[in-house]
Amino acid sequence: MPVNKVILVTGASSGIGAAIAARLAKNGHVVFGTGRTASGTTPEGVVLLALDVCSGESVRSCVEEVLRRAGRIDTVVNNAGFLLAGAIEEVTLDRAKAQFETNFFGVVRVIQAVLPAMRKQGSGQIVNISSLAGLVPMPFWGFYNASKAAVEGLSESLRIELKPLRISVSTVEPGTIKTPFYAQPASSAMPAYTPWRDRALKAFKGFEEEAPGPEAVASVVSRIVQQTSPPLRNKVTFQAMLLTSLRRILPDGIFEAFIRRVFKLDVD
Repeated sequence: MPVNKVILVTGASSGIGAAIAARLAKNGHVVFGTGRTASGTTPEGVVLLALDVCSGESVRSCVEEVLRRAGRIDTVVNNAGFLLAGAIEEVTLDRAKAQFETNFFGVVRVIQAVLPAMRKQGSGQIVNISSLAGLVPMPFWGFYNASKAAVEGLSESLRIELKPLRISVSTVEPGTIKTPFYAQPASSAMPAYTPWRDRALKAFKGFEEEAPGPEAVASVVSRIVQQTSPPLRNKVTFQAMLLTSLRRILPDGIFEAFIRRVFKLDVD
């Protein structure tokens, strides 16, 4: 029989995070969602709290509020993040650092804030929303790729460290999902990269138009939450399963050529 849990979902004000929070609340869990402000549309059954994952004080305050209201945190879903697109040379170091502050160190802050309560209660579950881009290179998403690869490495080590404490760690790797997440790059465009960058971003837009909605990710997270020993990696979409399989079985050079062909990067 499913057990209802107290769950904290970051980045739940829209997109994938909102879909995850809504699905978990529908399943009967006590769900606290977060956004930079506690205003806006809230999925039915979800309590929305203010949380800035780039602020240690904000993270601690939010976790304390959940514990005050619910007395425990059984599961945290680290979903807050954003996409920084553009060629590596085009992106300033300040923007690159901002990408890691949210996508990687934001995850670290939340994990470090919830672990004392999970250790005290003798159980817990951490679900990190990563990306196919954390496992497979995506052109002109270099810093996003790097931030999600860092989440993958962190999660793998953390899973080993926390297993004796009965705290599970899982990652979720969606392929392309139909969501406003795929915005145009916030970078200083350099003409030298324009033909290839434009083709790559057009290809991403095409993938998005044919992709499933964020409910596909919510369904996988819902399944993980009900498992006592969920797997480390959980891929979402056929695209994610196919590309990670090809990455594993193909020689590096052939796989690189395949990616270049997909994004039309060798076209004059």
